[in-house]
This record gives sequence, structure tokens and C-alpha cells, in this order.
Amino acid sequence: MLAPERPRVVELPAAMTVKELADLLGQSPVQVIKELMKNGIIANINQTVDYETAAVVAGDLGYEVREPSPAAEAAEGAAPSAAAAEARPATAEAEDEALLQPRPPVVTVMGHVDHGKTSLLDAIRETKVTAAEAGGITQHIGAYQAEVLYDGERRKITFLDTPGHEAFTTMRARGAQVTDVAVLVVAADDGVMPQTREAIDHARAAGVPLVVAINKIDKPNANPDRVLQQLAEIGVVATQYGGDVEAVPVSARTRQGLDDLLQTILLTADIHVNPRANPDRPAVGTVIEAKLDKSRGPVATVLVQSGTLKVGNIVAVGSVAGRVKALFDYRGKRIKSAGPSTPVEVLGLPAVPQAGDRLQVVADEKTARALAQAHEVAARRQERAEVSLEDVLAQIRAGETRELNVIVKTDVQGSVEPIVGSLERLGEEGVKVKVIHAGTGNITESDVMLASASNAIIIGFNVRAEPGARRLADAQHVDIRFYSVIYELVDDVRKALSGLLGPKFTEVVYGHAEVRQVFKVGRGQAAGCYVTDGTIARNHSVRVLRKGGALFEGRIAALRRFKEDVREVHAGYECGITIEGFNDFEVGDVIESFGKEQV
Repeated sequence: MLAPERPRVVELPAAMTVKELADLLGQSPVQVIKELMKNGIIANINQTVDYETAAVVAGDLGYEVREPSPAAEAAEGAAPSAAAAEARPATAEAEDEALLQPRPPVVTVMGHVDHGKTSLLDAIRETKVTAAEAGGITQHIGAYQAEVLYDGERRKITFLDTPGHEAFTTMRARGAQVTDVAVLVVAADDGVMPQTREAIDHARAAGVPLVVAINKIDKPNANPDRVLQQLAEIGVVATQYGGDVEAVPVSARTRQGLDDLLQTILLTADIHVNPRANPDRPAVGTVIEAKLDKSRGPVATVLVQSGTLKVGNIVAVGSVAGRVKALFDYRGKRIKSAGPSTPVEVLGLPAVPQAGDRLQVVADEKTARALAQAHEVAARRQERAEVSLEDVLAQIRAGETRELNVIVKTDVQGSVEPIVGSLERLGEEGVKVKVIHAGTGNITESDVMLASASNAIIIGFNVRAEPGARRLADAQHVDIRFYSVIYELVDDVRKALSGLLGPKFTEVVYGHAEVRQVFKVGRGQAAGCYVTDGTIARNHSVRVLRKGGALFEGRIAALRRFKEDVREVHAGYECGITIEGFNDFEVGDVIESFGKEQV
């Protein structure tokens, strides 16, 4: 087929709606929406797009783009179209500043287990929700609003009642950034713990400002000053120490300091975020949680982020299209509309969407179906995308990113600093390695979720991945690499950055056997084992696990069934195992069989 001698030329204004762009290009709005989706932009038919975005779409459709002449720009500025005046872009950044109004900040609570996240949320709910709820909230929807007297006026704060950085990062991994401020809860009697560090790294990776709530100050052994010092040591410097992070002593049990905490949240939001949105546009929001209710059908809890959601609106929610039949607020009260930063239950969808899915109000059912279909295609494409070292390097070479994000997990604290220091000193042609989280212990599901959300790879040094983390990494296509020599680890990343990395090998776990008896054999030991899953083979490498940690790594010296030497033993059978160089078995140990396979 012969190509045209010259591409069609189109002159684009500085901003236009999707429908206006489609008319200019002689295409259907659905086709333009699909092209926007291919470029990672979800937009409806009445939504405004800027010149750069429109130019990309026009180029993809075979047009040569020209900027508008000054006369055309002046005419456009004098007489904007009715459609453009009615519809607004999805993000507040692209909105007309004059249309933005203050909205309540959205807060997520994080921290170490047992430090009082849930207790703090409950204490705020019980003391600060409106008087109409004195009898308790009739219907829990995963979010609520507290009202505070701040600087002489009554203001609201929206709390997402999904405490923990795992939920926070799961949302981010699905493309939803809904939080304005993260509250880090640290117990005054316990101090900074491993999950405290994790929560800090998750908030930093998301670029969300922190407020520290030093909880349990009513306890006799509470030591808030020690908490401030520990936080300063890991880079979170409170204002009491001359830093910029607000730290507030509180007690969820006695309610002490709750007012100070809420005031501080509003202050932090005003300084760092200045939360505003346009309530007079078609609504855009994010699904916080969703379920199938036996009596009400599919129910989605949605945080409205911009615009106003109304009963009767046609919506696209992820890959689901439908009409809003009923809205309920966090008290279980039926309402007709919900503005920015309002958590609301939505009824009327034909299927259950996923947490993190984006809700958009659109003009008609045809547009809603097209958006839902395009989202499904994009989601399938994303499922196939790998967060592998090779994939990230391809993005670096294409100029899409200038950083290689890395998560480091080591067996002991003493290994963390030399590995992180060595990696951060690496760099090839302006590309740098950024360690977004480093800690000790096995690789967990939380590590994998952070890697997925931050487009990072995970490096394990003398540690293993927990079974749940392995399954999640396979599902999310997150690259995990294991090392036992620091030089090899650093050298691999250096070679990768310079494009010299050889074939990739990944560790594969073949099976596990539980030690049920220990026998003396000559000067050594043999373990009487039961194979709990997979296969134990004579030629496999093995590691001895005790209480979840790796104790020894080596090779099988002998593998027997009764008195016969065998090549392999499958799940459900007993066997005797001796390991080269290891004579310290205990009943309850687990022998993990593994190997390396080239990908």
C-alpha cells in the first residue's frame, strides 16, 4: 500500500475537549479515547486535554501538527466552547486555578503492628465525628470524616480506615495515589521498629508528607524523647530537633493530644499539599474497597477526588461501566451527591470493581463502555509487563527514566550500609541507583508491593523470599535477585547499568522436607524427614531452615528411602537425608531444596 506523499496537517489549540479533538482529526471520540489510553491517559469525551497530549494523539493517528497562530489563540481565548467550559481535566494541576476550592485532606495511618494504628483511628472516630453519630456508626465503609475547629472555622479531615502501609502501597501499585498526608504511629514505650522503617520508606517513595503520632504516652515506661532520637537517626527529623516533620505526643486510650494531632494534620496539609479541587465538574474518584453484598449487589466504596458524584450519573469504574443508583455516606445515610474528598458507597454497578480502580463520570453509556473496555485492555497489557532489571534498563536506554530503583534485604544489619553505599556510588552516564528501602530479614509481600508500585527490583543478600512473597512476585512480575557475595552483587548492577549483564538466573525452590527424627551416623548425623511439598532430589542444593531463618546452605551427601539410595523423593513420602558439612539437625528443622535456572 502506497503511503501518502505528505501527512495531513492539523492546527491544534492550546487546550480542547476530547470531542473537539476528535472533530478536528475527523475521528470518532471512542478512537481518540483509545489512543489516549495507549499513552496512559484516561479521559472522557468532555474532558479537556492540553496541546502536548493532543499533539501526541494526532501524531499517532498520522497527522502533522502545527501550533495555533496568535490570532487563533486570541479568538479561542475570547470565546471558549460551551463543552470546554463545562468539562475539566482529571487532575487539579491542569484545572483553571479560579475554579479550585479547598477540600478536606485525605489521611492514611501507618506504623508497626501493635503500636496503636487502629486504636488511634477508633479514638478519633469516637470523639470527632458529628453528634448525629453518638450511637456509633451504623455502617462501616472503610473511611470516615472527622470535624475540627481550626483557625476559627470548622474543617473536615478524611481518614482512610485501611491502616497499614501494605494497603497504601497496594493502591499505589494499581496507579491510585489518594493520600495527602501519612500519619506514622510510633509507640512511646516501644520506639522505632522494623515496620516503622518500612512505613517511612513507603511514604517517602510515594512523596507523601509525614506527621508522627507518638502514641501510648500514658504508659509508665513511655519515652517520647527516645522515639524522636531514633527517628532522627533514620532521617526523620522532628521540628523539636530542628527538622521539618511534626511529631505529636498522643494517647489513644486517654484521648490526650488528639486535638493537637488533628490541628497538625491540617497544618501539614496546608503547607505541603494545599488540597483543592473543582466541585463543579464531572466527578473523578478512586475505589477504596469493593464487595458483593448479598442484599444490595456490587457495592464500591469510592473516594471522590474532584467534581461532584450524583445519583443517576453514568460512570466508568475500571473495567466496569454502569449508572449510580444510590449513594450512602460513611454513616450509612442515603445522600444525593458527594463532593471532593468525600468517601461514599456507590450502588448500581453491574459487577464488583477492584480497589484502586478509577471512577469517572461520563456523558453516555457508549463512552462508559468504551472506557471500561480500554481499561481492560490496558490492564491485561500491564499484567504482562515485568518489573525486571532488563525491563528497567530498556526504559533507561529509551530515556524514560534516569534512576534504577532498588530494594535491599540482608541477613544482618552490618551488611546493609556497605551494600547500600556501594550501590548508591554506582552510576553510568547520568543514571543513578536509588535504594528506596533497605532492611534485614527475609523478602516479604510488603517488599514486593513496594517494588511493584515503585518500578524497583529486589536484591536479597544471604536471605530468602517468603512463600507468599514469591507467589506475589510471580504474579506482579517483580524481579528478585539473590546474592551471597557483596562484590558479585555490586558487579552485577554495575554491568547491568553499562549494558554488559550476562544471562539472568533465578532461584527456583523445588520442595521442602520436615525433620522429624535425628540419627547418629558414624561421626555425623542423618535427618529422618517427611517431604511436605515438591521434590527433594540428590543433585539439588539445599538449605536448612530453623524458625524461618536460613541456618546452613550446602549439598545433599546421601538421600535414602529405607536402606536404598534414591535419586529423588516426592511429597508425602519419608526419607533419610545427610548434608555435606552439616551435623547440627534438630527436630522441626525444614530442609529446602533449590536450584538456579536461566530465564
